[in-house]
Amino acid sequence: MAKLLYITAHPHDETASYSMAVGKAFIDAYRSSHPGDEITTLDLYSLNIPHIDADVFSGWGKLRSGQSLEQLSSEEKAKVTQIAELTDQFVAGDKYVFVTPMWNFSYPPIMKAYIDSICTAGKTFKYTDTGAVGLLTDKKALHIQARGGVYSEGPTAEMEVGHRHLSMIMKFFGVPSFEGIFVEGHNQYPDRKEQIKQDAIRRAQDIAAAF
Repeated sequence: MAKLLYITAHPHDETASYSMAVGKAFIDAYRSSHPGDEITTLDLYSLNIPHIDADVFSGWGKLRSGQSLEQLSSEEKAKVTQIAELTDQFVAGDKYVFVTPMWNFSYPPIMKAYIDSICTAGKTFKYTDTGAVGLLTDKKALHIQARGGVYSEGPTAEMEVGHRHLSMIMKFFGVPSFEGIFVEGHNQYPDRKEQIKQDAIRRAQDIAAAF
């Protein structure tokens, strides 16, 4: 049995969001194709995702100096504990599906906060004499992203940085397989928006069967 983390970073559901609609199609198809797998949904907008702030740095510093978790302030303890739990949950997963819109050429800030939380030395990567090495070498990941315009090719391709950043993070973690499903152009070509959506849904369903 494999464990899949379905991670969404969108304030809307599938009735109002193209990325969430395609994500739902994927997860429904995945559940049918992999009935024995464990699926955990993380709606980042409903979770307490800590930012790496002064409390976190202070808490980490105290722990490194030998203090116990109980010696931290309530704020330090809550944030450091939540980050550790998010990281452990991510490491325990076998497959990851990220669902985001493209906002201002990237993804919502709540996703960046989540990524920052799981970039933990000794868990998702480690430092060596020759540099950082990823520790998640037996995982796979998928990013479903809706884009109002077309950014997968042409002169606008270099403007999209959210998927490229997530790709870099997966490489940093050592994840060997990372794919993307892009629902793009529905605002740029409103007369084709339903076709664009349905094409992406079909691709998601096809990928889900083999994911």
